[in-house]
Amino acid sequence: MDEVGQRCFDVKVSIEKDPIAHRTLMLRAIFRKFAKDKVPDCYYDYVRGGITRAQFLAHPNIKVAAEHAANEARCAELGSTPAKQIDGWIREALGTTTDWVLIGGPPCQAYSLAGRSRLRRKDVQKFESDAKHFLYIEYLRIIQEFAPAVFVMENVKGMLNSTNSGKRIFEQILGDLRAPKGCLNYEVRSLVVHKTDGELDPNDYVIQADDHGVPQSRHRVILFGIRSDVAAATPALRAQPESFLLRKQTKKVGVSAALAGLPELRSRLSREPDSLESWIRAIKESPSALEGWRVPLRSVIEVAMERYIKKAERQTTYGAPFMEEAIAQTTSMPQDLQGWFLDPKLGGVLHHETRSHMRSDLHRYMFAACFAATQKYAPDLRDFPPKLLPDHVNVDEDTIPFKDRFRVQMGNNPSSTVVAHIKKDGHYYIHPDPGQCRSLTAREAARLQTFPDNYFFEGNRTEQYGQIGNAVPPLLAKQIGEVILQFMRSPRTQ
Repeated sequence: MDEVGQRCFDVKVSIEKDPIAHRTLMLRAIFRKFAKDKVPDCYYDYVRGGITRAQFLAHPNIKVAAEHAANEARCAELGSTPAKQIDGWIREALGTTTDWVLIGGPPCQAYSLAGRSRLRRKDVQKFESDAKHFLYIEYLRIIQEFAPAVFVMENVKGMLNSTNSGKRIFEQILGDLRAPKGCLNYEVRSLVVHKTDGELDPNDYVIQADDHGVPQSRHRVILFGIRSDVAAATPALRAQPESFLLRKQTKKVGVSAALAGLPELRSRLSREPDSLESWIRAIKESPSALEGWRVPLRSVIEVAMERYIKKAERQTTYGAPFMEEAIAQTTSMPQDLQGWFLDPKLGGVLHHETRSHMRSDLHRYMFAACFAATQKYAPDLRDFPPKLLPDHVNVDEDTIPFKDRFRVQMGNNPSSTVVAHIKKDGHYYIHPDPGQCRSLTAREAARLQTFPDNYFFEGNRTEQYGQIGNAVPPLLAKQIGEVILQFMRSPRTQ
């Protein structure tokens, strides 16, 4: 949106291979067809669960928008769906337009540190020859075919040192993007460091999201490619290069500020019948896990546990897919972030429902959150009492695997990176408030990723977590979009 509320970009084609994520993408495409204050009531009826998706899509108030969205959001997979079909969609959408932006993030399993560790462990040779290393080729093929004026490509930081057959993948990707074919060439610039293309170090392409108002320590490689003839015809690139960089914010946003106003919840019990009474009994048992822990800190943690157990006894709800409860007024969230997150028309909170946790994990969560609250840093397994260690861990070993497997998100700091693994379990995303004794809800994870509160994720809770973890933070994407817009609107020579 510009200063007068007009959309500056028009998304023409978006491609998503996962059917559930595609449903989410199409729903948001419908939402974007309306000005922020003109979104029809039927959208809110649907996300609140008042009408079915079929009823929503058939509603006369969104008929035209739904038809446009169906042409924009396509369920397909680059490399599997025939290139002719993909190209047909793009060609039809572009028409005669030549100034346009290609945005993409090839799947990153082969580049992420966790992915590399897992795949190498299974079969080194298979990993080295894995086609996932070269999924960017489909992105490159679209550049070769359509020569966009600008491209933006995102991936995990691990791609910088990922290798295949002894060669660094990033160097090959960068070389291919700079010279996709024949006389088609691109300048590949950084969005955070002012250097010419040839002077840039690979780490200069890394954007740290928490430097730009995102309440999360998320480091990603983002490449800003400009077609060489367009770059040469844009004097501002040389005269004011700093105007095409993201601006750092002076103060980072912490977890507590990002989650401010959301209703407090209790967790639930798994592998046994759940009720408020049984959950409270499980919480009250947590101090017994400190038995045999002979450290001076024990008394401090015990006092904290007693205090937060009393708070836990006041928790009455574990939330719901839609909670008809207004966001509490708060001064702890920056004003601009409130404007970004909140939507009064929503009338409540989406996707704010807790997971179920084993009794033993509740004890670990209570301990870890009380430790963090009193010591001002998150404990790792070396700090845990013996009775709270997972069965396979020997604290006397020099190297404990996954030392921060149970990770409290510190309220005053940006969170750790929200990744798709959050759909597996919540151990790495423990809520900073011990009185809630739980992992983060999907809405809380979405807040840390800076999705507006009216953003609805299709699918079950596990699928919602996966979509959230795989995303680029929308607030960061907005800032990148503003840089790209400034470039696209810059005067050009003939």
